[in-house]
Amino acid sequence: MKKILVFGITDKPGGVESVIMNYYRNMDREKLQFDFLCNTEIVAYEDEIKSLGGNIYRITARSKNFMQYRKDLKKFFDENAQKYDTVWVNICSLANIDYLKMAKKYKIKNRIIHCHNSQNMDSKLRGMLHKFNRLFIGNIANIYWSCAKDSSPWFFNKKIMNSSNYAVINNAIDIDKYKFNNEKREAIRKELNYKDTDIVIGNVGRMHFQKNQIFLLKIFKELLKLSPNYKLEIAGDGEDREKIEKFISENNLESNVKLLGNRTDMDKLYSGMDIFLFPSLFEGLSVALVEAQASGVMIFATKDTIPDEIKMVKENYFWVSLDEDEVSWAKKIHENYKANYERSNVEQYIKDAGFDIKEETKKIEKIFLDV
Repeated sequence: MKKILVFGITDKPGGVESVIMNYYRNMDREKLQFDFLCNTEIVAYEDEIKSLGGNIYRITARSKNFMQYRKDLKKFFDENAQKYDTVWVNICSLANIDYLKMAKKYKIKNRIIHCHNSQNMDSKLRGMLHKFNRLFIGNIANIYWSCAKDSSPWFFNKKIMNSSNYAVINNAIDIDKYKFNNEKREAIRKELNYKDTDIVIGNVGRMHFQKNQIFLLKIFKELLKLSPNYKLEIAGDGEDREKIEKFISENNLESNVKLLGNRTDMDKLYSGMDIFLFPSLFEGLSVALVEAQASGVMIFATKDTIPDEIKMVKENYFWVSLDEDEVSWAKKIHENYKANYERSNVEQYIKDAGFDIKEETKKIEKIFLDV
């Protein structure tokens, strides 16, 4: 059995965590096993990871105590490096590549850097560190993965992207889990106290400037002027929650907006939605957009800042530019939304685009076993 050391699981069940876990659940764990190096006290999916046979190793976060972080990192590699011939580092920025540097120092043969975003979502300092480390990543990692071709230049130069060690690894999902289910729809809408006449708009993602949720609320405010039947739910949490709550309060939207926090029943929520609204400022390749399409829900998402390959179920997917204001977005949503639109028979679209986790896991398994 080969053991893979994985970095990328944090304390929140976000997009990167979903990608890692989707592959881990579907691996042949008699041939491959994942262990996880984490720098948070709480680890998302901890119980499931352990039930699947994975070990979790905790170290201090660099941002909390730099000296202790360095000691913890060295101690971990001193004691465990010999167990692994592959390390898989999943990150949205190259601001911290110490895990890969240590893997190289301790002669771990295969060092995978996996890009999961397309722009800086952090501070100016971390942006500067990212640009500096990007100059050297080709000498520290030796296998280069990305969530999407359009996102790759954020991490990699043209030489890397043209090399045989570069690959796009799709953010694949369990299609069967997320396909539309009317029983789930009725149950979740009852739980959340929606009426049959309500048009439920959903948004999924960390409460962070990248997801542009204040603009989302401005769009929703305009939609209410066109029809009182619109309702909005946001699944996720994060540092912008206070700003979002303030906007909702100041605009008297409390009776029309639900902040659901982090959820473990996204399959039900997608079935319960009528519209999925996703005006992100930028994306790597959103897992939520893949899941939403598997449910067949009607989607309105940002044009140009989201990779084109994400658009699979074309008849239910609408691009809107961020150059247009909230009034224009609301008008396009209201004019294009159709009640009782077709939500079934989308499975083949997802498979053909390469986002079926069962098929994609076979490819990544082969890579892990062959390197």
